[in-house]
Amino acid sequence: YACLRHDSKGKRKSRMMKKIQICLCFFFVSGILYEISLLSGCIFSCIPLSKHFLTPEQVLSLGKSIFFLETTERLEPPPLVSCSVESAARIYPDRPVILFMKGLSNETALDSNSSYAAFSLLSSMSNVFIFPLQMETLFKDTPLLQWYKEVNPEQEKNWIHISSDASRLALIWKYGGIYMDTDVISIRPIPEAIFLAAQKSQFSSNGIFGFPSYHKFIWDCMNNFVLKYNGKIWGNQGPFLMTRMLKAICNLTDFVGLEDHSCQNISFLNPQRFYPIPYPAWKRYYEVWNKNPDFNHSYALHLWNFMNRNQKAVVAGSNTLAEQLYKAYCPTTYRDLIQGAHKRDFTQPREYA
Repeated sequence: YACLRHDSKGKRKSRMMKKIQICLCFFFVSGILYEISLLSGCIFSCIPLSKHFLTPEQVLSLGKSIFFLETTERLEPPPLVSCSVESAARIYPDRPVILFMKGLSNETALDSNSSYAAFSLLSSMSNVFIFPLQMETLFKDTPLLQWYKEVNPEQEKNWIHISSDASRLALIWKYGGIYMDTDVISIRPIPEAIFLAAQKSQFSSNGIFGFPSYHKFIWDCMNNFVLKYNGKIWGNQGPFLMTRMLKAICNLTDFVGLEDHSCQNISFLNPQRFYPIPYPAWKRYYEVWNKNPDFNHSYALHLWNFMNRNQKAVVAGSNTLAEQLYKAYCPTTYRDLIQGAHKRDFTQPREYA
């Protein structure tokens, strides 16, 4: 009888050990699946709330991010910035979409309940992250750090643009992915991983480009940024930098038709991909068209906000091309910031003399 009791206890212990082993295997496999979900981007579509538990370093380490920059001190993104970020978040649902804002600090408490309408809107999107832009930290371990320590922003009339030109290079160098200006509306995925965007034949934009991390071309651009620095010439550290660096390694020719060019594994994408409406005609975005263009050959549209000094805006019910783009590619921004503002203005009580 004693032997039977001992054998029974042994069997129970054996079954218990098997259960523990099964549990451990389950947790191990779950951990692996979680890591895979992080790498694949499933975390954004499968576990929406998990973004709040990710640090900037964890998000950036995922790679393949879409980057936007706000180098002014403002904390309320205008509708066009919101539209740009939202459209990218919709077109690239499994990639982190990150807006870096200079006006933010680590102590700034802004979230989806913020009183800033655009900030609240963007924060609620599962794959959108908004982080402080800390330039000195960003420029560490790059050729830009010494330049940044020596330059005096107060003496630079183009500092907002210059600091943005520098920051986008450092971000792509360190983390890889795609940089976009905050006046770029995404309409379909860009199929290339290593590319520059032609603004016109033989001239490169720096308003949108993509490279993997630690790519030699971006490192060379940062070196040239410092070597040829001239803050008095607008764009010298921006599109002119990209163009002269590309010309140094490639024999650029004019575009004929809709073809893209390629040189040393860098795709130089046709102006139709991002600039189907060239900058001299930028006002066309804010006009009513008899028949709206289909943009079938474009991946995104640059709205030339730098040219928009009179601050033309999207107005609800105006039926402009820009309004149609907002409705199609950033519907939440359109509903909350455009239609919402129209309704608030309409219901605003008026004072009579």
